[in-house]
Amino acid sequence: MRERAWSAAAAVTDPEVPVLTIEDLGVLRDVRIDGAHVDVDITPTYSGCPAMDAIRDDVLLALTRAGFDDVAVRLVLSPAWTTDWMSEDGKRKLTEYGIAPPTGRAALRQAQGPVRLVLGVRCPRCGSLDTREISRFGSTSCKALYECRACLEPFDHFKVI
Repeated sequence: MRERAWSAAAAVTDPEVPVLTIEDLGVLRDVRIDGAHVDVDITPTYSGCPAMDAIRDDVLLALTRAGFDDVAVRLVLSPAWTTDWMSEDGKRKLTEYGIAPPTGRAALRQAQGPVRLVLGVRCPRCGSLDTREISRFGSTSCKALYECRACLEPFDHFKVI
């Protein structure tokens, strides 16, 4: 029964990047069953993410359609979401959609020692590393706007958090 509830919740797509499911993003954290009651934990990509209300409603609807009548969806802020939670399949989907996926491991930023530099963000259209950041904020707060100097196309880059 838990697997069926997880599958229903996991199929919910992100309203801001509709090619990704909340499972791809790592936003879906837990599904628990207690008799006929289902508890779902979701973690926002950042604490002010405006998509969380829509995601919560979509999870409730998906589980209701799957036959679960008693459902609670809880926002869990700790531990904070990190791009490390994104699946490799999700990163591939981002690239195919035209958004440069996050690279590296966010956890490494916590380490002491040398500062890691981002040498380039690969263009999701032509693959060039000859890109530049145009704006720290793209179509949503979790993305930055970049331009490819090779193909001259603008694109979003999902920030490493």
